[in-house]
Amino acid sequence: MARAAAIDDPDAVIAGARKTLDGVEQQLQKPELSEEQLVAMRRTLLALQQQAQEVIEEQTQQLESTQARLSGLVSPAGPAASSPTAETADVATERKTLEQSGSEIEARVKLARLLVVESEQLADSVAARQRERFRDQLFERTDSLLSAAFWSDLRASWQRDWARLAQLATPLRQPLPAHRAWGMVLALVLVAGALALRQVLGRWMERIVTQRAPQGRVRRSLYALGRSLLAMLVPGAAAYGLLVLAREAALGPRWQALLGDAFGAVCFSAYVVGLGRALLQPRHPSWRLLPLPDHVALGLRRYPLLLGVAVFLSWLLQRLAALVQSALPTAVAIDALLTLALGVLLVRGVSRAERLRQQALARPPTSAPGRPGWLSGLIVAIWLLLVLSLVAILIGYVALGGFVVRQAVWITVLAGTAYLLCVLVDDLAMAWQAQPAALTRAASTDVSPAEPAGHRAQVAVVVSGALRLLVVLLLLALLLAPFGQGPQELLSHTGRLGTGITLGSLELRPGSVLQALLVFALALAAFRVLQHWLAQRFLPTTSLDAGMRSSLVTLLGFVGLVVAVALGLSAVGLALDKVAWIASALTVGVGFGMQAIVSNFVSGLILLAERPVKVGDWVALSGVEGDIQRINVRATEIRTGDRATVIVPNSEFITKVVRNVTHDNALGLVQFKLPLPLDTDAERVRTLLLRAFEAHAEVLQEPPPKVLLDGVEGDKVVFNATGFVSSPRKTAAIRSALLFEVLAELRRLRDPQ
Repeated sequence: MARAAAIDDPDAVIAGARKTLDGVEQQLQKPELSEEQLVAMRRTLLALQQQAQEVIEEQTQQLESTQARLSGLVSPAGPAASSPTAETADVATERKTLEQSGSEIEARVKLARLLVVESEQLADSVAARQRERFRDQLFERTDSLLSAAFWSDLRASWQRDWARLAQLATPLRQPLPAHRAWGMVLALVLVAGALALRQVLGRWMERIVTQRAPQGRVRRSLYALGRSLLAMLVPGAAAYGLLVLAREAALGPRWQALLGDAFGAVCFSAYVVGLGRALLQPRHPSWRLLPLPDHVALGLRRYPLLLGVAVFLSWLLQRLAALVQSALPTAVAIDALLTLALGVLLVRGVSRAERLRQQALARPPTSAPGRPGWLSGLIVAIWLLLVLSLVAILIGYVALGGFVVRQAVWITVLAGTAYLLCVLVDDLAMAWQAQPAALTRAASTDVSPAEPAGHRAQVAVVVSGALRLLVVLLLLALLLAPFGQGPQELLSHTGRLGTGITLGSLELRPGSVLQALLVFALALAAFRVLQHWLAQRFLPTTSLDAGMRSSLVTLLGFVGLVVAVALGLSAVGLALDKVAWIASALTVGVGFGMQAIVSNFVSGLILLAERPVKVGDWVALSGVEGDIQRINVRATEIRTGDRATVIVPNSEFITKVVRNVTHDNALGLVQFKLPLPLDTDAERVRTLLLRAFEAHAEVLQEPPPKVLLDGVEGDKVVFNATGFVSSPRKTAAIRSALLFEVLAELRRLRDPQ
């Protein structure tokens, strides 16, 4: 274990941390705390936890050393020899000193651990205060923008705020000193260099993507990512150049702080523009990632730039209002007007995209791809949410409407980024899968030469799925960040919906029921997605046949349903020890009328496990003959020769005799009997029949065809001809073809002319 850094005076550190912790606890009792104060308190508590952890590590090492030294004082002759009466005075003194030192160190460790626990509890309290403050401010109402009171208050405060803004701009009107003029030159050189570098990197990226990158979709995704990142280069360089110029011109700390923060805002806004253009690709349809018609992409080409500029202007004006400490009416007016502009832009963009899509669908050859119903519903919900947020701003709920609009922008950027990363990850995995095995062995010596091609496909699919799942989880974490620390905080608010009812020892509250339904739906959806991924992506890359793949997917569905129900019951508070009455009811039900259902369910599990029959087999039982299409929980679907579907209970396959024609890749038998007159030359007919079997390409040579005399019936001698083919499904067609050929040959024998 690495040795912790030595602390000169751990008692002083613990005492100082205790004093800081008590101060934070007292400050937290105040009813009114600003967001900045809460953030500072949280940072203080995190730093205090770090200090306490360092003390724990350092003192724990000292305690181990002291205990080792104390154990070394034990006499080899045994405990009796090391008793206080047998010890010398020096040994006894040393023992007492070490024991006292160990007690003091152990006390410090306990105090430090107590500090860690208390600081964590206070940090949770601070987070709770932040959430409460956020909720209270979110639903705070001001004067409506449509009321006269709002505009009168704005006129009263505008003159004062304008004077403060003019005072803030005073340093900008000062001439730049001659000895600092080189700062302007440096800023211009920086911007010019960024422009040139942008051109060079753009050409280099296009050359690399088109010439060096693997062929396929990965070129599009790499190009889109490169364009998104390169879009930040020139604006970021310009913002940094302004920051350098502000430092050289001595504009003051407020301007330097503003331009320092502007660097991040400019980069983010430029990324928004670059991401939108990279995803739309209005001028290069072949490089477009989004499944959009050309008409729609061209119609939306200006919106990424408008959105990026609107985001930056919104940040800039709000930051200026904070710097000049504007009055509340001015701050509310700026926030409301900017949010209205941003919301109108979003509503306009969604409406225009939908209108362009409808126009594309109305064209004679429909070029627009189909859209699932859930996506249409989501777009309608987003549109309504934006409209309601704009209405909320107009009637005075500026904080609520602004939050919704800003979150809409944030979600749009995050969704676009997540889509780009998911496509890139999948394309990279598929490109790696498509590479020749020789290239992989040349690049890595630990790859077996006998590596099957399917193994690469399986690894590619699994890695792609895992990385895309990670991207989605990060997306959800970023989306939930404004609401608290994560999903648990959101679910905890459902407890406020009501006290609920009590059934025995079970308490049913609306919040817990909603939480259970949400858990059940999420678990079931997760297993459905996993089923779809297994069926469509992973299992096709394996060597399993279609029947086994279908069985695995079906079995996973059973497991997913059971797990989802169990998680839902656990979320509602219904543990396994509380469902004894359910088990009793099920027992009575099985005894009175559910035997058949349970029998069919268990039989279905046996069919999936032992696989006496599987999907695709040709079976016959109880007068039903056909191909197995699907094995369900209760019954199996069989498709007959007349294209009808017969539903057979699963217990029929377990309790009755089943004829599986295609079991274990069985061969098909082609057999027909041919009655001929008694005076027929038997050897000649035998040779003719064998030649017909051997001439047919589908008839197997091993086992060889046979022609036997089956007997004499009246004035006819009966020939029995048999041969084998690769599958029982081919027997009817091959038997028909052979009979046509044999009858034609017999006709030629009777009538040589």
